[in-house]
Amino acid sequence: MAQLNTPTAAMPVTAMATPPGPLREFWISFSANKGAVAGLVVVAVLLLVALFAPWLAPHLPDQTNSAVFLKPPTWQAGGSWTYVLGTDAIGRDILSRLIYGARLSLSIGIAVVMLSLAVGIVLGLIAGFARGVVEIAIMRIMDIILTLPSLLLAIVIVAILGPGLMNAMLAVAVVVLPHYVRITRAAVIAEVSKDYVTAARISGAGTLRLMFSEVLPNCAAPLIVQASLGVSTAILDAAALGFLGLGAQPPASEWGTMLADAREFVLRAWWVVTFPGLAILVAVLAFNLMGDGLRDALDPKLKR
Repeated sequence: MAQLNTPTAAMPVTAMATPPGPLREFWISFSANKGAVAGLVVVAVLLLVALFAPWLAPHLPDQTNSAVFLKPPTWQAGGSWTYVLGTDAIGRDILSRLIYGARLSLSIGIAVVMLSLAVGIVLGLIAGFARGVVEIAIMRIMDIILTLPSLLLAIVIVAILGPGLMNAMLAVAVVVLPHYVRITRAAVIAEVSKDYVTAARISGAGTLRLMFSEVLPNCAAPLIVQASLGVSTAILDAAALGFLGLGAQPPASEWGTMLADAREFVLRAWWVVTFPGLAILVAVLAFNLMGDGLRDALDPKLKR
């Protein structure tokens, strides 16, 4: 009997899909929020503008010209391409001052967040690990700070220390400090009861190692989100202090100070108030949108 040779069909091999890496997974979750991507783009543009301000600004921020007081923007009658967004009451170019103001305002926001974040992490770790009287003392102080209106507290601190950019930054850092302390403490309390902390403690890890090597990296996600949102709060509060004359002092090209210098000309020259106000609005909105995207990407409950 002839043997029937049947060709063996090649069985299809199903390749296992390679799971995306952490960075790719983060970007997929982040980019699903189109507003967050737009905010990230605007923040990146603002950072580039601040970094390359000396090359982008058409004039020096403090350069005055007595022949062009309150000159309107280019598209308005009487405007000039030399001063695209017009000039202020003493002939300084608005566009140049906005570009240099991005450098100052963003530096204030980032510096305030870095300072309050560093102090808040330390206090939160101490409160989460020490518990007892130490925790109660730290958290009651934070609660007292939170019960006071933030801008009013900042004004009081600057009034005590004296007007100036550094004192304004310190005041805003104190105002936003409780948020980082509370977030860090809550995250630490949730982490210290987990098995990896118990294993590290049994293996002989000291308190500082437990704090900064074991627990803190696992508390980073909510702190990153709060820090991104905190930059917008710091910019807004610093601008408010500058507008009240308690922050950056003239002739500094800080956006809030520019608003304060221009408020008496609001009816005669709309551009001297409108453009600094729009700069504050765009920066604050961009950081808030980016913070929302970071929250969606870093919080497992909100991943899409």
